[in-house]
Amino acid sequence: MATINIDQKLDMEYLDKLQEFYSKQLLDDTIPFWFPRSIDLEYGGYLLMRDQDGTLIDTDKAVWIQGRACWLLATLYNTVEQKEEWLEGARMGYQFLKDHCFDRDGKMYFHVDREGNPIRMRRYFFSETFAAIAFAAYAKASGNAEIEAEARGLFGTCLDFANGEKMVEPKYEPTRPMKGIGVPMIMINTAQQIRETIGDPRCDQVISACMEEIERDFVKDDIQCVMEQVGVAGEIVDHIDGRTLNPGHAIEGAWFILHEARYRNNDPTLVSLGCRMLDYMWERGWDKQFGGILYFRDVYGKPVQEYWQDMKFWWPQNETIVATLLAYLVTGDEKYKDWHQQINRYAYDYFHDEVNGEWFGYLHRDGSVAQTAKGNLFKGPFHLPRQEWYCWQVLKEFNTVKFNMSTKQK
Repeated sequence: MATINIDQKLDMEYLDKLQEFYSKQLLDDTIPFWFPRSIDLEYGGYLLMRDQDGTLIDTDKAVWIQGRACWLLATLYNTVEQKEEWLEGARMGYQFLKDHCFDRDGKMYFHVDREGNPIRMRRYFFSETFAAIAFAAYAKASGNAEIEAEARGLFGTCLDFANGEKMVEPKYEPTRPMKGIGVPMIMINTAQQIRETIGDPRCDQVISACMEEIERDFVKDDIQCVMEQVGVAGEIVDHIDGRTLNPGHAIEGAWFILHEARYRNNDPTLVSLGCRMLDYMWERGWDKQFGGILYFRDVYGKPVQEYWQDMKFWWPQNETIVATLLAYLVTGDEKYKDWHQQINRYAYDYFHDEVNGEWFGYLHRDGSVAQTAKGNLFKGPFHLPRQEWYCWQVLKEFNTVKFNMSTKQK
């Protein structure tokens, strides 16, 4: 549990209301949209490709989102309430992943059909990272030592991919070698989740090494930005791919680091790093005209190649909600409270579907809905419920500790 400075001047009434808001949104709005109807009782796993009203638009299954949904249900069981339907739902996700989503060499697919027949394999190992945290969360929920061992094995596989001991098919030719922030970011969060659920002596070292790499190679204090891709030595590559920033992704990395700062008793070095990343990318990504976090920017203000560069996707808003709240809690800086209010108001005003629940995934820059799908190969029950669950839990912990410390001082 994090150390809390009792002298911090925080708006406790605001934080109390936020705690109630996020818990209510999660349990009364977001989760009921997905479950129990998304559990595939015939073939296992989850049917997550759904339109705005929850009707099914496709029966295919994205493997990484199967893992995310399994993690969510097991995490709700572990941290909110031990509901049998959540435990059984997590079991069905775990079993589907184990039985259908690995090839003969142990690499996980990205896309399978309803029955689990493979459709697509991607070069990345993100399916493995989400399966690892899903297996770990379900191992904790079920108390099953064999599944715990499987989760550790998957974590080890992810480490092997991350450090190059296992190779994935390269996406680019070696003409212009670059590396992305995605690998150290995902390994921070994977290790944090493994540590929280089943524990592993490798976690702290992995997290430290990845944070050091991000600060050394991706955070550019001189021009106040966080790069999405850099050269192998951390240099900026002055081509379109090298210049393209993803503010929401960098802000997600910022809150992983701020979470670690709290875990390490509000480590001031990590607080500084996380807040700098948030500051730089809020300035780069916040749409001053319409509100919300834009999808892509160019580090030098040049045109961006992707045509969706000025759209508003759901998940950058989720990650910014978490990051601004954490920054406010660890610093007490009113700036972060103001930012949190801005992003919360924008996101729930424009993305939230008041009729059917959950969020639309894709908005035009002006906030109009671009298309109505709530679930597809990339969107499912993860970024939004994780945001609401995490904010609720961190506020619950914070408010409880703050109350207990205040009582002791009287």
